[in-house]
Amino acid sequence: MPAWVQNGYNEYAKRLPREYELLLKEISPGKRGKNCDTARIIKEEGNKMLAAVPPGANIVTLEVDGKPWSTPELANVLQRWQANSQPIALLVGGPEGLSETVRRAASESWSLSRLTFPHPLVRIIVAEQLYRAWSILNNHPYHRE
Repeated sequence: MPAWVQNGYNEYAKRLPREYELLLKEISPGKRGKNCDTARIIKEEGNKMLAAVPPGANIVTLEVDGKPWSTPELANVLQRWQANSQPIALLVGGPEGLSETVRRAASESWSLSRLTFPHPLVRIIVAEQLYRAWSILNNHPYHRE
């Protein structure tokens, strides 16, 4: 990833307190070519993603068709996740999306937008929105309506 992506993600990740620590695990995408077996690649990517999820984690997929939470709604979701005392695994699919295995393993799905964003922006948006949701829950001045 370009330095600006890492810097943007790190800026918001470091602002969160330890109990909201963000851990980024990248799964290398399968090799795609002109005559590749896309279904096999998606399935392999999904298996790698699930293998990287901590035991007992609550899996949440990020998909266009997920729930389009507002920022205050995300704050409520974040509070619910924190109350469950489980790690949360936010899973973002490759260029063709997530495998059915990953979708079935998820307890819920979140949509950042009806738009499709490139992966570098997604990691920054997610980190910033989680920080913003945390700031709402803690009456921090970062979020202003």
